[in-house]
Amino acid sequence: MQTQFVEKETLTQDFLPLNGTDHVELYVGNAKQSAHFYKTAFGFNSVAYAGPETGLRDRASYVLQQGKIRLVLTTPLKSEGPIMEHIKKHGDGVKILALWVDDAYKSYEETIKRGAKSYQVPQTLTDEFGEIRTAGIYTYGETVHLFIERKNYTGAFMPGYVAIEGGYQPESTGLLYIDHCVGNVGWNRMNEAVKWYEDVMGFRNILSFDDKQINTEYSALMSKVMSNKNGYVKFPINEPAEGKKKSQIEEYLEFYEGEGVQHIAVATHDIISTVRAMKARGVEFLSPPPLAYYETLLERVGKIDEDIAPLQELGILVDYDEEGYLLQIFTKPVQDRPTLFFEIIQRKGAQSFGAGNFKALFESLEREQELRGNL
Repeated sequence: MQTQFVEKETLTQDFLPLNGTDHVELYVGNAKQSAHFYKTAFGFNSVAYAGPETGLRDRASYVLQQGKIRLVLTTPLKSEGPIMEHIKKHGDGVKILALWVDDAYKSYEETIKRGAKSYQVPQTLTDEFGEIRTAGIYTYGETVHLFIERKNYTGAFMPGYVAIEGGYQPESTGLLYIDHCVGNVGWNRMNEAVKWYEDVMGFRNILSFDDKQINTEYSALMSKVMSNKNGYVKFPINEPAEGKKKSQIEEYLEFYEGEGVQHIAVATHDIISTVRAMKARGVEFLSPPPLAYYETLLERVGKIDEDIAPLQELGILVDYDEEGYLLQIFTKPVQDRPTLFFEIIQRKGAQSFGAGNFKALFESLEREQELRGNL
């Protein structure tokens, strides 16, 4: 096995302390309809809104929440402007990975002096609920890290937004928090992106996979997992590798027309109930692995708490490491371009990312690629 675990370093003074993911903002073609999809299918609730009614003339944004997960769905209201240009090029996709910090201004200063490219200079937003300080930098592609300091704010989301209460608020499917967000970068760009996270944000590489492990008969990729010092924020980075046919990463780069966020992994405490609820609401997941995967599951991973029958019924994958095991499943792309998708994950001690499932997962992805004519 070619997995490389990287020694955990002794925690020194962290120049960029992160409390977790504040929110993920997607630029989409129709935010009102996208919000209805994520509410109905995924179980999110509406918490805030900004648009013409709140004084914005160029966009509308809907803030959805489930557990600690916040999604912001933003759509342009005019045919010109940066949001429309982003959608025209990339389709629906993640623009902002917002990070919750204690000091947004200092976070910006520390990353800029280490080589970050500015997206938004520090600013303070105020309303009757207090103040929020924000600042932003670019990461891979056109993706942005926005630093959010909200310790002096009690409103629903941030100034400029109004709270949404009542109305259509469907039942939760049990999603709790963002476990990690995966980025796809171009050929021979992974090490450059990894060094950027090390130098600019003080992250460390905690896990590496090469193309000898992440491969099928047709395609391969390489991946490195980047984590901040306290482990609250993890960003795996993928790049394509040579194979007989087009890999899933190449397909993403072709249809997204650049580097960007490939998938958002969201955690649950009961993956069987969560996936059943999402399937009942119309969420499409990748096809399950062959029967042999489940027949040999206990031989590979050891004893687990769950019955195998519902895992097989739903197509949930299982993997393990020295700290325990995890259960995971992946949706199909949530838009027509084969780009962004979601992972549902339940950790039972394991801190890894399902390396033992890569072959089964990628073969399932390749079946979808073949149906699209993109393999």
